[in-house]
Amino acid sequence: MTLTHDTVCGLRAAVALVNSAEEPQTLRTVEELDDWYADQGYTGRRDGDQAELQALHALRPVLRELLTSDRDRAAELVNGLLAEARAVPQLRRHDGLDWHIHAVPADAPLDRRVAVETAMAVIDLIRADELSRLSVCADERCEGLVLDLSRNRSRRYCSTTCANRNAVAAYRARRSGDAS
Repeated sequence: MTLTHDTVCGLRAAVALVNSAEEPQTLRTVEELDDWYADQGYTGRRDGDQAELQALHALRPVLRELLTSDRDRAAELVNGLLAEARAVPQLRRHDGLDWHIHAVPADAPLDRRVAVETAMAVIDLIRADELSRLSVCADERCEGLVLDLSRNRSRRYCSTTCANRNAVAAYRARRSGDAS
């Protein structure tokens, strides 16, 4: 499945935001929010204060529910987020990016833009019946989300840390089995 650039960016940003609540927690300070904002390629209004950070923290469980829901529940949540924001999708071109969709004005609060951009991205997954691209990390000690954009749908872990931890555990289990 080929996803548009803005869909991939929206999904990656949402997963990064949700995973920032996992241990070790990130996105704790306005400075870390500055980095997240830049890393995710957001443009538009940026208040850069504690209130904005707290609004994004409050959005994390909403996005977690959306990104881990079944198709019917995800559609219901998407519709709610778009209605609440009074989203009006429009095509935009800016900052060297070709035509893509914005559904709220660039001066809307960051948390509203993140919610709506995530909802718009999830629309593509719902319509293509591809919500299986989103899952919870296969590491039993982790609740991080995984966005699998691989062709063969092989991504199981949210990070290399979780993947390495499980690879080492499997190696040690095999080695202890060889010693018997």
